[in-house]
Amino acid sequence: MSTYSTYSTIDAPTHSSSVPVIVPVGKRPRARQDTVRVLHLINGEHYAGAERVQDLLGQRLTEFGFEVGYACVKPDKFGPRRKSQHSPLYETPMGRRYDLRAATAVARIVRKQGYKLIHTHTPRTALVGSLASRLCRVPMVHHVHGQTLTEVNQQWLCRVSAAVERVSLHRASRIIAVSPTVVEYLRRQAVSATRISLVPNGVPTSEHAQVRRGTCEGDNIWTLGTIALFRPRKGTEMLLGAVADLRAAGHNVRLRAVGPFETKAYEAEVKARAQALGLEGHVDWVGFSSDVDSQLAKMDLMVLPSILPEGLPMVVLEAMAAGVPPVGTRVDGITDVIRHEVDGLLCEPKRADLVEQVERVIRGAIDYSRLSAAALDRHQECYSDVSMARRLADVYREVLTV
Repeated sequence: MSTYSTYSTIDAPTHSSSVPVIVPVGKRPRARQDTVRVLHLINGEHYAGAERVQDLLGQRLTEFGFEVGYACVKPDKFGPRRKSQHSPLYETPMGRRYDLRAATAVARIVRKQGYKLIHTHTPRTALVGSLASRLCRVPMVHHVHGQTLTEVNQQWLCRVSAAVERVSLHRASRIIAVSPTVVEYLRRQAVSATRISLVPNGVPTSEHAQVRRGTCEGDNIWTLGTIALFRPRKGTEMLLGAVADLRAAGHNVRLRAVGPFETKAYEAEVKARAQALGLEGHVDWVGFSSDVDSQLAKMDLMVLPSILPEGLPMVVLEAMAAGVPPVGTRVDGITDVIRHEVDGLLCEPKRADLVEQVERVIRGAIDYSRLSAAALDRHQECYSDVSMARRLADVYREVLTV
């Protein structure tokens, strides 16, 4: 697919002066005559799990009669890293966390470009989208990618965000939950079951999909991998401790850490921790990679040691799609997808429990190849990107025909 090298602007009164909205100009794939345009309102400052969902939907929904555009309220990494380059990208920046003036820009885009539905993805965008939906009189759906009330720090901010999201959802015709535990979370937030639609995340089939046999380097080195936007809730410190313990027990293991850090301060803290544990030379800090497939091909186990609830982790699904057995903690979201000792392993969010599960694989107490084969089957049966887009398209049609 082609990318766009030029842009045009639409004047939009978002702040005290007119702020341009950036619109890609170029040859788009020819749309079907009955194609419906949907504007996805997203943050845009990161490119992690939720953003990969948004990107995949832009690529896949055209197969089901929907053309996606994106409006970013915190434009940054999503634009240059996305693969859905055929989809228009508009910048509607917010001046501060709860700046509602961006809603006028979004409403202007909806009217001018003929969007029939607004789809929001965060508490911030739900706030803007609910006002834009009212201004331009089009329906809105909201996607809940995780449990907004959970975070390892700034709990007061989580409570404020959850309250903002809850108020904004009054405008939403439908709320999309990515997993059964997110459905339960929404029910606890007093959202009616009739307004919730379960649409599990999905990922494409991996180019490296195969039943694996372990020790991918061929010299009895076990490579544990982890893929994340690294921040305190991801349990990276616990994983580093587990790697140190495994090495102290005589196991030839190393860690491959793929992804950016949320802040420079946290990166310095984690890397200092690795050095203090004696892991210098035994951890590969890869940083952001646009090719998760090739990174997974270098791992024997993909470990997600989250200490707080997840939505439905894309990295677990991507590992399964490649046949890499996942190891995760027993928290919401991870337990929705990994079946213990069937297609992956689960442990308590404790260092000793994580060490125990990995040791079972290394020592052969768990049949590695059987886990790999079952992980491949689990992805194909339940978590493809096509099934995700098909289910969401069904929700769109229900909302638009009411």
